[in-house]
Amino acid sequence: MDGAQTSKINANLTGDLNLAEAVKLPENGALCFMGTTKVGAFDLSPEVAKSMLAAPLNPNGRPNSDVVRPWVNGLDVTGRPRGMFIIDFGVNMAENEAALYEIPFEYARKHVFPERKPTNRDLADKPWWLHARPRPEMRDRLTGLTRFLVTPRVAKYRPFVWVNANVIPDSRLFAFAREDDYFFGILHSRNHEVWSIATCSWHGVGNDPTYNASSCFETFPFPWPPGHEPKDSPLVEAIAEAARELVEKRDAWLNPPDASAKELKRRTLTNLYNARPSWLAEAHRKLDAAVFAAYGWPVTLTDAELLERLLTLNHQRAREQANSQG
Repeated sequence: MDGAQTSKINANLTGDLNLAEAVKLPENGALCFMGTTKVGAFDLSPEVAKSMLAAPLNPNGRPNSDVVRPWVNGLDVTGRPRGMFIIDFGVNMAENEAALYEIPFEYARKHVFPERKPTNRDLADKPWWLHARPRPEMRDRLTGLTRFLVTPRVAKYRPFVWVNANVIPDSRLFAFAREDDYFFGILHSRNHEVWSIATCSWHGVGNDPTYNASSCFETFPFPWPPGHEPKDSPLVEAIAEAARELVEKRDAWLNPPDASAKELKRRTLTNLYNARPSWLAEAHRKLDAAVFAAYGWPVTLTDAELLERLLTLNHQRAREQANSQG
């Protein structure tokens, strides 16, 4: 195994700690979702979307903003936000209702319908004007939030960013149905990054880590089960404060008000984490220290020691869940 002898080979092709033994934790359920799979040219450039949004009200008395929504995919997270939009008729809007949004519907008829003809066996039972997989469970869980987290499925690093609640995430992103800084802090900590890299798959020529809700998130043991964090805890607030500080400094670097267009073009999360300047390293150090304190563990743990403790905690949580049900 990488040139070293081992007495065993685990199912995940490692020779030491067997993270394939990690189990899904019900407490992490219904929080992480793949974005919508559109299958068709539903996406709109900022210019096309602007003209649709500026159009008069439709025959149903409703604006096109009901169905022309901001849209992000992995490129908008790892690179610069492109200001893209998408035509989105939800999860079950009937064709005659969708047609009342005249301009977006006719655009979809022209650009989407040819790809979604009934002759396509895989999509024959799906309404052509709706996304192929509109993710109703994700939409239900995001309802009522003012913002939510996204992370790319495939990325050199494991970034998490906030997006506005009215944004539609693409299938190349995972969306998390929480809006609090504490939750952001845990996901962007070394604890979760080390776990996600050890439990992920790998993709493409660059062999980049591929995040997966099932193996990377649903098995990850938080300091407390999600939704059961202690109220008014200084440990929780320390994580939230460090997370806010990281976001504020990162956003200030990404979008300085006096930067030229050329300078802004190079200011991406990927370039930032490639360089990893001292201020960024310090912001993550502060966040990691707060997260380790919540677990009650020393920050000096090696990655191998950290994974061992997280796997032990995963098994402990699973046993507690089983005992509470039995």
